[in-house]
Amino acid sequence: MNDMTQQHGLKVATPLVKFIDEEAIPGTGVDSAGFWKGFDALVHDLAPKNRALLAEGDRLQTELDNWHRTNVGPVKDLRAYRKFLEDIDYIVPAPAHVRATTANVDREIAEQAGPQLVVPLSNLRYALNAANARWGSPTTRFTAPMPSMKKMAPSAPRSSIRSAAQR
Repeated sequence: MNDMTQQHGLKVATPLVKFIDEEAIPGTGVDSAGFWKGFDALVHDLAPKNRALLAEGDRLQTELDNWHRTNVGPVKDLRAYRKFLEDIDYIVPAPAHVRATTANVDREIAEQAGPQLVVPLSNLRYALNAANARWGSPTTRFTAPMPSMKKMAPSAPRSSIRSAAQR
């Protein structure tokens, strides 16, 4: 992508600048110059932190790759493997005092009861069931008739397989 636009200290893809300025910002009360100035400050503030995190990720991946090249196959000594993970700071000690609050949390999470997506991903069915319980099944959304469709006469007989499945 060679079509770039200078926005403060950033070079930004022109289609993104156009989208932000013409579609995302209008109606928000934020002016374009203020947005780009704040975004530039945010990017420059976080760039060193982001580089450090990426370097740490690379370091950890190199350590893990080296260990697994040396120890081919399934892990035979779980205690030794855990010690290795702790030694390279892949596993760190839990903090002594942790306090969770609902301050500055979306109302949907803080006040509205409902199933949360805290499920074991070792069984993907649990995650799918939790998502469906929280937001509704995508299948239902795509197969349920839309209000405007109720007025329309069917153009063809209903599928007997689909009819039987919905009974």
